[in-house]
Amino acid sequence: MHKGRLEAFSDGVLAIILTIMVLELKVPEEGHLAALAPLVPKFISYVLSFIYVGIYWNNHHHLWQAVKKVTGTVLWANLHLLFWLSLIPFVTGWMGENNFAKTPVLFYGIVLTMAGFAYYLLTISLLANHEKDSALAIAIGKDFKGKLSLVLYALALSLSFLNAYFALAIYAGVAVMWFIPDKRIENQFEK
Repeated sequence: MHKGRLEAFSDGVLAIILTIMVLELKVPEEGHLAALAPLVPKFISYVLSFIYVGIYWNNHHHLWQAVKKVTGTVLWANLHLLFWLSLIPFVTGWMGENNFAKTPVLFYGIVLTMAGFAYYLLTISLLANHEKDSALAIAIGKDFKGKLSLVLYALALSLSFLNAYFALAIYAGVAVMWFIPDKRIENQFEK
């Protein structure tokens, strides 16, 4: 099966996710700067989520550069990832609308955790269809950053019960960790 259709579908879904998120930012009716103040939590939520979706798009794009074979399992694993990513606009809006209350921050973290886990499952399903010495397998390696992200999400989920801002700091920290594109796959093709 050719990977091009899966890539195009995934890109389309991610573009829709970003569009839905920005539509949640309602334009103030007043024309003065103070009218933007109530939007600050929503905007901060939007920026964090935009960065996360961008990180997933970037890494998904890099991942597919090394993929040679797509199977039904890979298609379902990719849909599983897109499902969790499609919930980001909902939890982003809920978190911003409620000024980072504990429950929305907790659910935001659950969605991030599940998206991270889904990405991990996607890489496992791809590795199962590639040789152990393939560029993909070498590039993914032990996937330390991916596993560390899941551990940090679990820590953030626990801390969200104490203080939502601790959890938000960890979510932001994980985003910073991934903000610089992962060079593992690029490095395989530069050789």
